[in-house]
Amino acid sequence: MKVGLSKIQIRYDSTRGMLKMAIVALLTYLLPGCRSGASINAAGTEKLLFDRGWDFHLGSIDSLAAFIDTTHYTEKDTAIWRKVTLPHDWSIEGTFSRESPAGNQGGALPGGIGWYRKLFVLPAADSTKNILIRFDGVYRYSKVWLNGHFLGQRPNGFISFDYTLTPYLYFDGRLNILIVRVDNSRQPNSRWYTGSGINRDVWLLKQGPVSINARESFFYATVDPRAGAADEAAKKAEKAILNQHLVFGYTLPSLRPVEIETAIYDRQRHMVAQKKESWRPEKLAGTGLLDWSWPLQNIWLWSPDNPYLYTLEVTLKQNGSVMDRLRLPLGIRHFYFDPRKGFFLNGQPTKIKGVCLHNDYGVLGTAYNYSAMFRQLTLLKEMGCNAIRTAHNPPPPGMLDLCDSMGFLVMDEAFDMWQKKKTKYDYSRDFARWHQRDLADQIKRDRRHPSVFMWSIGNEIREQFDTSGIRLTRELVALVKSLDTTRPVIAGLTETHPDKNNIAKADVLDVLGFNYKPFDYDSLPLRFPGKALVASETVSALETRGVYTPMPKDSILYMPSGPKQKFAENINDDWTVSAYDKVAAYWGTTHENAWRAVKDRSFIAGTFVWTGIDYLGEPVPFAYPARSSYYGIIDQAGLAKDVYYFYQSEWTAKPVLHIFPHWNWHKGEVVDVWCYYSQADQVELFLNGRSLGKRHKTDGQPGDNEFHISWKVPYEPGVLKAVSSRNGKIVLTREIKTAGAPRKIQVKVDSATFRGVAGDLCYVSIQLEDADGTAVPDNDRTLHFDVEGAATLVGVNNGYQADLHSFRSKDYNTWKGKCVAVIRPTTGKGVFKLHITGEGLTDQTATVSFGE
Repeated sequence: MKVGLSKIQIRYDSTRGMLKMAIVALLTYLLPGCRSGASINAAGTEKLLFDRGWDFHLGSIDSLAAFIDTTHYTEKDTAIWRKVTLPHDWSIEGTFSRESPAGNQGGALPGGIGWYRKLFVLPAADSTKNILIRFDGVYRYSKVWLNGHFLGQRPNGFISFDYTLTPYLYFDGRLNILIVRVDNSRQPNSRWYTGSGINRDVWLLKQGPVSINARESFFYATVDPRAGAADEAAKKAEKAILNQHLVFGYTLPSLRPVEIETAIYDRQRHMVAQKKESWRPEKLAGTGLLDWSWPLQNIWLWSPDNPYLYTLEVTLKQNGSVMDRLRLPLGIRHFYFDPRKGFFLNGQPTKIKGVCLHNDYGVLGTAYNYSAMFRQLTLLKEMGCNAIRTAHNPPPPGMLDLCDSMGFLVMDEAFDMWQKKKTKYDYSRDFARWHQRDLADQIKRDRRHPSVFMWSIGNEIREQFDTSGIRLTRELVALVKSLDTTRPVIAGLTETHPDKNNIAKADVLDVLGFNYKPFDYDSLPLRFPGKALVASETVSALETRGVYTPMPKDSILYMPSGPKQKFAENINDDWTVSAYDKVAAYWGTTHENAWRAVKDRSFIAGTFVWTGIDYLGEPVPFAYPARSSYYGIIDQAGLAKDVYYFYQSEWTAKPVLHIFPHWNWHKGEVVDVWCYYSQADQVELFLNGRSLGKRHKTDGQPGDNEFHISWKVPYEPGVLKAVSSRNGKIVLTREIKTAGAPRKIQVKVDSATFRGVAGDLCYVSIQLEDADGTAVPDNDRTLHFDVEGAATLVGVNNGYQADLHSFRSKDYNTWKGKCVAVIRPTTGKGVFKLHITGEGLTDQTATVSFGE
């Protein structure tokens, strides 16, 4: 959408009950995808990826001196260390165990204490620079030393933080030694798997004598929500005002003026705006703070459908010489919440079709990786998802870069608890001392992103139930508003009665989010008049991919929480749940029911499904050996469950036709066949060429509804075929065939995740097939994986929530005929071969060229 825009006041209009927000956001001062070596700045600040060449030691030590004394760095010393590349999660390398202190709620994996060491040399030329280290996240209780000097500590495992290194560095050829101690020994400290270690990127920043503080600098624009109105005359008169807030400082005294140049470029690198100004040193007093406003014309607006990003370039000069330069992606959009009509983006009514995401990536654990994150978001994008809730903590910075460029709205969440604990050793122990600093650091880091459109200060916080909730809510909201007035503040709430909800009673939240309350939706506008509403967490349905237990007699089978023995009659013996959308946790409901409750209620701005992807830990309703969740629309290997196609049929405009289950049964069994479809009038089902009848969603047939159709089919081997049509013309055809014994291995390489950057990953999907090439859904095999060439095997995952094999094993089972291998190329360009063997199977080799 390309529009002109005009300056307005950002305000909350209580008389009309409408919250109006707008932002232009700077993403980071590396362009998306730039990860290796120095940053893109032509002069001034260098931002260096500092992930390679670390030493790691797991366990306690007798003396810290042994780790920080450079004279101790000998060949003998290396025996206690091993080389790792960050981001790194040591817990995922461990063994699943019933005895894990984290329990199966925490993934049944070990914690402990880990030590990281980085040895590096800096040239003498760097001695005039200000040098910082930036950690995107360390889980948890990190302490950092440089050359024996203690730099600081951070207990929160999800917060980014910086330390200044300059006073303690050597520039004379001596080794600098950086030590990081990570303590994740006190468990349980979370309700899900957190991982352990320096599990996000680390950066080294070298700043010149005059530099821009990218973390503190903030750029935004106010825009007129009339954009998109029918009044064409009004449109032509509109423009945007870029309000630019810039923080910069001196590392050395200077009396010379600073010249500031700002330019904005479109995707074709055409300059669309420019502004220059000169500041005298008496105005700066050591630290510069620049605020100015200037107009922009004919703007392309950012949205999930068209995530248009400009490039904003800021240059600092003295006497004509460039001192520092930043190039930053820039997205422009405006939005507001209406208590009656929901969410409006760029003037258009927009239903929030969101999912909640936890902080792990399958075989990587919580070690952030571009390829892993890109793959997850791509799967969700293709499903029709337009929004992410970061559950329940600040996300990796790289995730927000991707959300900006791919087009996702983000509810950026801060806390899962405040002062009242949910697990024995959780963040409640640190909240009183650290919450203000942690929240402020989160807002400052993330407020540049156009994808971020709401700040969540908490999820299901227990202070809802006492008056401390009023005080703390007001404190947290005030802190957020002091740093960003352009986005609404929300919290995920459980209590829908105003008298019982002290967080809502504080009356400072801009939007109220309610978790799992579809039966109360119609009463919410009366109970909380004038408040914008979002279904901040919904569903909690349970499925295991590829498992089709006969349908329950009741419309929904609610699964209680607790040991397996207490409800053995409701579960399968192999710790699986049927993939039919008929099973949910006792507090939740099915995917269809939850979406129905939101879809046609305009005053509910949208939904965030729990969850988009299965995650390690919280394997409700099962005890060990279950170690991963059952909530995901996609399993932990990144393979879609059947309900994925329900959302695709509802959330996208493309034709969809998906029938299930598989067609390997015993003769005479009556099979429930379901079908999700869209962009068609009806679907006809054929078995071995015989029509079993036509169905459409308004037939009112038993078991059907407005979201799916179904048939009860007596099984006979052969071919089950579905044909969708519209106005008598075929739209799509899908077939499911009876498969024989597995004989072959089909391999599909997802090369899109690899950009030719060291550290990226290749994902390889494996499917068992019979001799005729038909997918085998019910006869699994143990496969052996070998990688030859310029790559290593990171791990294998099959998506089964109770598989206790190590992801790092070279021998791994398929689940319902499928698994996914993850390969890490060791160079930016090259070739590797993946050899796969299995009993009774023809050997398969996949040759992959990358980085070309």
